Amino acid sequence: MRLTGRRVSSGGQVASALFIAFVAAGFFGSREAGADPAFSVSSVDLAPGKTIGRDLLFDQSDCKGGNRSPQISWRGAPASTRSFAVTIFDPDAPGRGWWHWAAAGIPAGTDRLPNNASASGALRKLGAIEARNDWDTDGYGGPCPPTGKPHRYIVTVYALNSVDLRLRQGTPALMFEHEIRTLAIASAQMTFTYGR
Repeated sequence: MRLTGRRVSSGGQVASALFIAFVAAGFFGSREAGADPAFSVSSVDLAPGKTIGRDLLFDQSDCKGGNRSPQISWRGAPASTRSFAVTIFDPDAPGRGWWHWAAAGIPAGTDRLPNNASASGALRKLGAIEARNDWDTDGYGGPCPPTGKPHRYIVTVYALNSVDLRLRQGTPALMFEHEIRTLAIASAQMTFTYGR
């Protein structure tokens, strides 16, 4: 598992090779990023060396999981953070990749989401909203890659400079990501893999 932190400012280019690949694929606009080791993300459900639990997997198709969103914690966000957003994206899915989760409007005082925050209503209690994922459902949709080579899943927590998001529940995840990156002042990432 790889953990990275990144501070984002307007203009320029993305410093991460992963994000440069996304820009080349047409997913994100050009932004400058510098390392910010103070902002980090972790998860007890996605700990290094730990096999992802079946409870996190998608609950349809040939993946019979629990479809519970993972526990996520973060620390070291900039003091000027006004709200947070969380996304999970699979860049190894065919085509443009696959959005598994996008949530925004998480209050600035928050530093973690519990396991199953999506389906349990915990995010709604915080006043957050969730995108429509690429499984065509609102909220979290867990991994269920085709058999073969394992896929990477990138968990990103964004620190935003606004609480005024031009988003609503059920907006497609790609549109969430565009709005989130427009308002991002920092981000922290971790990557986990899963294959069948």
